[in-house]
Amino acid sequence: MLDFLNFIRDGELGLLSVVIRLGLALLCGGVIGLERERKRRPAGFRTHILICLGAAMTTLTSQFLVLRLGLYTDMARLGAQVIAGIGFIGAGTIIITKRRQVKGLTTAAGLWAAAIVGLCCGAGFVEGAVLATAIILLAELVFAKLEYFIVSNARVFNLYVEYSESSTLGVVVDSIKKTSSFIVDMEITRSTRDGHRNSCAVFSIRTPRKISHQQIMETVSKLDGVVTVEEL
Repeated sequence: MLDFLNFIRDGELGLLSVVIRLGLALLCGGVIGLERERKRRPAGFRTHILICLGAAMTTLTSQFLVLRLGLYTDMARLGAQVIAGIGFIGAGTIIITKRRQVKGLTTAAGLWAAAIVGLCCGAGFVEGAVLATAIILLAELVFAKLEYFIVSNARVFNLYVEYSESSTLGVVVDSIKKTSSFIVDMEITRSTRDGHRNSCAVFSIRTPRKISHQQIMETVSKLDGVVTVEEL
């Protein structure tokens, strides 16, 4: 613990201490939210600020009830409700697309982490709040690139193929097998594009090391009847 920050952890909840705690929550929540805002996620800059501030106020309120009003209550009780309740907001950012993709998990986790950072700010745990914010940014910015590299070089990947004729499916399967790849799983659905209903399939493909994902996508995209090809 940094002793020179002890004035922030003022047991009397002075005005300066409250201002610094809320200001720190504003800063930490805003920094985390900026990364999500840059990627155009549903919960961005303002959402993370409000959640972090709300969590900080929850901790401050708990301390106020005990230290200033002298009420006999558990100071951690309100904070525990924040940890559980933030799940409802996080769940609202998670969606499953028509292509069976799950999106919003990172944003939901970021909201939950921002709430915990807010609790740290409200409690005066400045070191923990700042360090946690730095690590969250490290995970969202630096580790995201590492994750992309690992996924792009994985031997198993999911491929979304939309095609206009039902007979095209067999041609797609044959072309994938000709690359020495193995189809682990396949799911066939329907898709509506520009008023036209096309068939689509999601393939789970295991590739040999010498074949890249892009090579398979280019092979499939050149087939007659194929409308679109995307990696999921």
